[in-house]
Amino acid sequence: MDNTTADQAVTRVSEEAHDLHGNSPAAWTAVAIVLVAFTLGAIAMVLGPNWLLFWISVAIAVLGALTGKVMQLLGFGVPADGHH
Repeated sequence: MDNTTADQAVTRVSEEAHDLHGNSPAAWTAVAIVLVAFTLGAIAMVLGPNWLLFWISVAIAVLGALTGKVMQLLGFGVPADGHH
């Protein structure tokens, strides 16, 4: 049995998935904002804990996720169908 066609299909799908991984301004922006929020939250926990600063960091993380989604809807993300 020849698996050449099946192997080619798997390779093509994995190459397409690899090309789309993290390749959008919306994703990078969301990740950067959430990373800052988590860092701020960690600092808040070390400083006492400082609950006000912690909850501010939670709000920033939510805003980061929303920013990424809004940017995707504005065309800065990977299209929903997965094609460029």
